[in-house]
Amino acid sequence: MAAAFVSGVQFAPEGSERLLADPLADEALGLLSLAVGIPAVMLGVRWWGRRPAGTLASVTGRLRWRWLGLCVGLAFAVTALNMGVLALWDWLANGNEAFTGEVPGMGRLVLGLSVFLVLVPFQAAAEEFIFRGWLPQFFGGFLSSPWPGVVVASMLFAVAHGFGGWSGFLLLLYSALWWGWLVDRTGGLEAVIALHTANNVLSFSIATVLGQLADTSTAADAPWEALVAELVTAPAFCLLVARIAKTRGITARRPEVQVGGPHG
Repeated sequence: MAAAFVSGVQFAPEGSERLLADPLADEALGLLSLAVGIPAVMLGVRWWGRRPAGTLASVTGRLRWRWLGLCVGLAFAVTALNMGVLALWDWLANGNEAFTGEVPGMGRLVLGLSVFLVLVPFQAAAEEFIFRGWLPQFFGGFLSSPWPGVVVASMLFAVAHGFGGWSGFLLLLYSALWWGWLVDRTGGLEAVIALHTANNVLSFSIATVLGQLADTSTAADAPWEALVAELVTAPAFCLLVARIAKTRGITARRPEVQVGGPHG
């Protein structure tokens, strides 16, 4: 905010849901403010948790970059298909009224797409470090089952997006539960970081292309059609990734906690 003030960026008028008048600048500010969660939670784990910060990311103590790259490709493919189905559904129901807004000029378009491509991965990773990393691991420190932590973290994840409609809340909660399951099955955050990134990059990009960036709605405001699609998309992606992880021998447990075989 101080940088915005010094650089002369206009603030949103009083009563607005935004902090900055320019929607792109406001979204960038929001993404950066969330990205701060990465060093914050890593330092917290290192200093007060007395364990390597990398254990937030996976059971190997680091992000598994090759595995992350594979998950990114799958995530963008599945998310693009899901959004394509929703766009077709919306168009069949509402015709051309489903796509309204003033398309930005080429310079503004390239700037917007670049901003989201650069910043969204950090925002998505920060949320996953907190809601699928630290919170479940915190509960796992004194509980034998991962599910109490997964359920609590999933509820908080849904609440953190605000209260829009029941369909949006259920979509976020349902997705978060599947993502928590996937983290447990793959032993790391790579797949959910990839899916979260793909969803947000494509969502922001579509809003930019269609000139709808000023819309302040979030996933909490998702319509029931999006919930219906997510009922299929979330388990399809998670089960597919879990299967691939098993085939590729992706480590899901720390060696010292394996009991009774490789999947103990």
